Amino acid sequence: MSSQGVCAACSRAIDSSAKLCPYCGANPATGERLDTQTLLQEIFRPREMSTSDTVVEYARQRQGVFIAVTGFIAFLILAGLHQFVSNRNANVASDLPAVPLTELTDVTKKSDEAPVPMPKLDFQYDGTPKRMRTYVVEGGATTPPEVIAAQQQAAAATQTAPIAR
Repeated sequence: MSSQGVCAACSRAIDSSAKLCPYCGANPATGERLDTQTLLQEIFRPREMSTSDTVVEYARQRQGVFIAVTGFIAFLILAGLHQFVSNRNANVASDLPAVPLTELTDVTKKSDEAPVPMPKLDFQYDGTPKRMRTYVVEGGATTPPEVIAAQQQAAAATQTAPIAR
């Protein structure tokens, strides 16, 4: 249990190990009031922000409103651009002759053209899926000595083992 002390400024009972009175904020031993805001600003210095930083911080705090206003402004710009282009196209006539659609796209089917053959694919495949699952070993690759020894032992064991019936 902690012992009880008395604040010299407000005369309330507080913990004797307290550095500040929780009621009045004064030093409990001397009764001197400390300006905690200046202490906090001295220890935790506020960041100096430029105008662009304050705008970004404002937008970050109000993201929903900022996104809605930005979307509305973008919509107004697109609507204005559409209106401008529509009015311009309604009033301006072209001196060029019209281009028929048959020059742009070929809508008729031509039966004299043969279908384009499939290009030659450069891989070995003889129709069995097993072939596609095997690994391709590079030329010059060597088998590790442990694997060779295990293979030789397995071969020797199969030759010397009697066939049981």
